[in-house]
Amino acid sequence: MGAAELESLTRVVDRIRTNIGTVIEGKPEVVTSTLVVLLAGGHLLIEDVPGVGKTMLSKALARSIDCSVRRIQFTPDLLPSDVTGVSVFNQDTRQFEFRPGGVFANIVVGDEINRASPKTQSALLECMEERQVTVDNATYVLDTPFMVIATQNPVEMEGTYPLPEAQRDRFMARVSVGYPVENAELAMLRSHASASPLDDLEPVTDAAELRKLADIVETVHVADSVLGYAIGIADATRRSADLVLGASPRATLHLVRAAKAWAAMNGRDYVSSDDLADLAEPVLAHRLVPGVEAAMAGRTASDIVRRIVQAVPSPEARRA
Repeated sequence: MGAAELESLTRVVDRIRTNIGTVIEGKPEVVTSTLVVLLAGGHLLIEDVPGVGKTMLSKALARSIDCSVRRIQFTPDLLPSDVTGVSVFNQDTRQFEFRPGGVFANIVVGDEINRASPKTQSALLECMEERQVTVDNATYVLDTPFMVIATQNPVEMEGTYPLPEAQRDRFMARVSVGYPVENAELAMLRSHASASPLDDLEPVTDAAELRKLADIVETVHVADSVLGYAIGIADATRRSADLVLGASPRATLHLVRAAKAWAAMNGRDYVSSDDLADLAEPVLAHRLVPGVEAAMAGRTASDIVRRIVQAVPSPEARRA
């Protein structure tokens, strides 16, 4: 990978970041995490209380890319066939025809995913992992890039269902938007009160260019010692007395892929141990299940991940 390719990647990323920044005020770290997941070919879970801009963030990213976009509003009566598609009998041809569901798009915005039943949530499992949908013994391949951006309210909110562990494990990262700082909220009131800023948002890249950027990210080098560090962090979660469910091998793979995207966005063609440490919390925390004692003591999965990262020696520390 040459310097020109890295420069091209950072230039496109800056365009998308600036575009989203006109809609989401004062949240550069959240936007950056979103772009990491996009370039790494993963899926993003945005979790926070109502009204802080979860759906606005997902729509802003979707509108910044000139590609197919579908939105699925998850409700208690949503059916799996609404998500994946259904075979319908055509009276004229006397044959069954497949009508694609909401997942047949490059960017799929799943709004309030935890308001649908676990059965409907599970309809996303195959498409998120294998980029395909199987209906009535027929398999339909999804286009690339393919990214699910799902928003959810905290499980304490009324009318929500907790996401199954298998579902959470398919999201590369989870981010929280959080409340805006005073200046950002003031700017939002001035600009959003009269019209939606999404109305003026124009695409700054397209699906073909994103595929090229994903190929660049794939070529980022990861040394064996850094891979060993990623495994060490994941293994520490599996052995932690505070957790009843540690990180899966898929989680380790997602951590390395996200770190490659993070390194490329920072103009480097190699991954450092610091990249893994910086991304460990958003990539791993939502997959982990704290034990009863840890939960009673107020230790969250994020707290446990931070402690583990501090405890696991990096390759540089081992050589010292």
